[in-house]
Amino acid sequence: MQFDLTQSERIENDRTEIRRRLGRVYSERLMPAVYQAAVPLTVRRWDVPGEPVPVGEALAATYRTAEVGDRWGPAWGTTWFELTGTVPADWLGKLVEGVVDLGFTGVGPGFTAEGLVYSSDGIPVKGLHPYNRWFPVDAGATDVRVFVEAAANPTFEALVPTVAGDVETAAPEPIYGWGGAQLALVDPDVRKLVADLDVLGQLAAQLPAADPRGAQLWAGISDALDRLNLRDISGSAAAAREVLAPLLARRANASAHRISAVGHAHIDSAWLWPLRETIRKVARTCSSVTQLMDDYPELIFAMSQAQQFAWIEDQHPAVFERVRDKIKSGQFVPVGGMWVESDTNMPGGEAMARQFVHGKRYFEETFGIDSVEVWLPDSFGFSAALPQLIALSGSRYFLTQKLSWNKINRFPHHTFWWEGLDGTRIFTHFPPIATYNSDLSGAELALASRQFADRARANHSLAPFGWGDGGGGPTRDMLERARRTADLEGSPAVRVESPAEFFARAEADYADPPVWWGELYLELHRGTYTSQALIKQGNRRSEHLLREAELWATTASIRTGATYPYAELDRLWKTVLLHQFHDILPGSSIAWVNREARESYEAVATELNQLISVSLESIEGTDSAAAGEKRIVFNAAPFARAGAPALGAAVGRPAHATASVREQAGGFVLSNNLVQARLNPDGLITSVIDSSSGREAIAPGGYGNLLQLHPDVPNDWDAWDVDSFYRHTHTDLTAAESSEAVELDGGVAAVRTMRRHGASTFEQLVTLAPDSAALDVQLDVDWNERETFLKASFNVDIRAAVSSSETQFGHVQRPTHENTTWDTAKFEICAHRFIHVAEPGYGVAVVNDSTYGHDVSRAVRPDGGTTTTVRLSLLRAPLWPDPETDQGHHRLRYAIVPGAEILDAVREGYAINLPLRTVPGASVVAPLITLDSDDVVVEAIKLAEDRSGDVVVRLYAASGGRANATVRADFPVRSVQSVDLLERPLDIGQVWTNPAAAGVSFRPFQIVSLRYSR
Repeated sequence: MQFDLTQSERIENDRTEIRRRLGRVYSERLMPAVYQAAVPLTVRRWDVPGEPVPVGEALAATYRTAEVGDRWGPAWGTTWFELTGTVPADWLGKLVEGVVDLGFTGVGPGFTAEGLVYSSDGIPVKGLHPYNRWFPVDAGATDVRVFVEAAANPTFEALVPTVAGDVETAAPEPIYGWGGAQLALVDPDVRKLVADLDVLGQLAAQLPAADPRGAQLWAGISDALDRLNLRDISGSAAAAREVLAPLLARRANASAHRISAVGHAHIDSAWLWPLRETIRKVARTCSSVTQLMDDYPELIFAMSQAQQFAWIEDQHPAVFERVRDKIKSGQFVPVGGMWVESDTNMPGGEAMARQFVHGKRYFEETFGIDSVEVWLPDSFGFSAALPQLIALSGSRYFLTQKLSWNKINRFPHHTFWWEGLDGTRIFTHFPPIATYNSDLSGAELALASRQFADRARANHSLAPFGWGDGGGGPTRDMLERARRTADLEGSPAVRVESPAEFFARAEADYADPPVWWGELYLELHRGTYTSQALIKQGNRRSEHLLREAELWATTASIRTGATYPYAELDRLWKTVLLHQFHDILPGSSIAWVNREARESYEAVATELNQLISVSLESIEGTDSAAAGEKRIVFNAAPFARAGAPALGAAVGRPAHATASVREQAGGFVLSNNLVQARLNPDGLITSVIDSSSGREAIAPGGYGNLLQLHPDVPNDWDAWDVDSFYRHTHTDLTAAESSEAVELDGGVAAVRTMRRHGASTFEQLVTLAPDSAALDVQLDVDWNERETFLKASFNVDIRAAVSSSETQFGHVQRPTHENTTWDTAKFEICAHRFIHVAEPGYGVAVVNDSTYGHDVSRAVRPDGGTTTTVRLSLLRAPLWPDPETDQGHHRLRYAIVPGAEILDAVREGYAINLPLRTVPGASVVAPLITLDSDDVVVEAIKLAEDRSGDVVVRLYAASGGRANATVRADFPVRSVQSVDLLERPLDIGQVWTNPAAAGVSFRPFQIVSLRYSR
């Protein structure tokens, strides 16, 4: 029996037939016909023996003949190609392009071979990428001669371990085959027809079957294809376009979603390529973009990361001058205001501030621009301290895309106020197009309109478009789409404009946006808090050494007239800030990047320790020579200790009490005047009591300092992710090969324990110093595990509903329960120097010297009590992209502080990260700044960036409550004023008539920077 098709079925069949017809004609006939004719270019090559060379050296090299199919480029190698040819006489006066195939592998742009075309006199022309293979030929030129610097960047298959991630281990065999080069004659009518059908076909595919506009588009496309003579595409293209013209002329609906399209090329400053290759990626992209701007004057391109501008300024001055010219014309827009697009979870408070200081200073000094947008599309979650820092930098807006990667909860807003720890609110946008590499396709534009969460009261979103990661940025295909969708029925209305223009429109469009309070937690990439532990350690150590170097250099300058090392500190800060980029500090880069980062941190530490030594010697002066056996203790922490004042120095004094260790009942007892701890025969902590309360911190039947191992094979991204199911299986390292009581220098009591698991060894030294409120653990690990997660666990006898984790200039509270999916998602969290858990009247802190990843959970015991478990994430061993992640020796320190309040956690966090420095000397060094409140912490003391000699002091309210402090300056001062992060005057509603003793009021977690004129 035969049934007639329904009307809807007939319509769908027609749509499918036309769509398939368009797909075949478009790809098989129209695209090849864009080039009417082609002639091959003559090719010669020179293989660089080693690292990349300057263009002058390359142009002077000896080249040899190259043929299609010739292999070139071992991984990370560079080959220069010389391309020469003659433009046919009958092409003169017509549009001619060069077309190059480096041997592209089909992998998307940014992840395969790339090239930069140079003119015959060595001027960069344009980048070459898989989706952007052409270069311009001057109109009227008869002869063509260009050079191509081709980079053999290897392609990495996700989750496949490889030794190609480091030039030192990569195989020497060539990995690409030369695909050829030619001159091509462009048919403008065919190119325009391709763009028309591209836009209308994609738009029609997004419209519902019942939508009349969609039916009309498919019918018009069918009619246009009927008018196209496949035997004479060039001669019939104009006629086909005539059919499509009325369809393209129909204007957008009045209620159509409005999209601000911002040209962009998100370039990771390092990731699956080393820093040196990023410099070349930036040069290729900027060359392509500035060339495209000549053809498309409406193109606005936003580039973040001051570091990337500085790189091309230094190494590609010709490209930089083109960028500078386009910045002056308003087409090229520096955005972001940060030195790099850094991670924001792990950088310390002062480092996060300096990202803005150095980034915004560079833009102001180099281009005269004060950017107001913070641009972080790809970082892995955003600290609750960021809104205040953004505002204090003089910026107003924040943009990210990364929240679209959440695995559990859909973020509820796309435009909103983001409220930080202290109450600062920043106007924030999260583009609904769900990518920072949009190609402005019909599908992406429709997605942006469809999922814009705030559509009831707003109608404007941003779309960053362009191929990223060195893929070259926007293309002419994208700009042709933007032109055709600017005012097109059925499509969102696309307008190419700057981020500042978008934010101004969006703010005016949305009078009362919703508010999101606290951190923007990314429900993904939680393993980045732990991967590459030596990089984390290098960052933490560098931040604290920089604090010390600035403090003591300032003290030496004021007390003795010593020269302040402005240039050295500026360079070292920029090195540390660069390595906070969101794939370096998180440990999600290839082995080459990680190796160089470790080497950089070692060099930074060496230089900073030398600068500190010079300052301390200057401060002590001749007194040290007469000191004899006397020793001066320098204390860079913001709290007094060991007889030394905060931020100053004094003659070292013996401790008020002693610490002891003794064996008892097969275990060990460590005690001093503040703490008593018990360890079992295997060296596990079974009891920690603070003398002031007499209360036990360790839960009944629980342990402190229990090492636990978990299998660690996430589903998607090895170095990035920790998936929740890792917790289902664990191995507790309870047995010890040996445990012994030892006494260390300085009267420190200790228990040393040796453990072994698989091929790894673990030496734990649990120590208690005289007068110390913290029971300290030093863990030396020879780590040789694979795909394994190492945790250190503390079971504490506290019923805590939340944990308090230090972040920049404060702490953030997160639930210990899993009431909602938002709570459940936070099974791995980031903390800086401490985590604190408490119930009314009693708390415990766990502090560390280099760990960021943590988890906190709770369980109710059979006795009705609650055990809150705090665990530090110490080491991982993912195999991709660096198969040697964390292998080798590590020394990690952490401590438990019983009976701790928040300010105790703050104090001990600084103490474990800022060891005392003891040098020969006999004189007290009075602190430059003193406070009369423990609630307020001095984060930095330095000389002003403008080299005026003014002193800048940064303080914050650390407890989470309001605070008042008298800030006393122990040096001659003429005036004091509050300033922003860039040390410009900032009105905070407080004025001080006595600059030597300024009474400052703080709201919770408020940052106040004071500038003293001497």
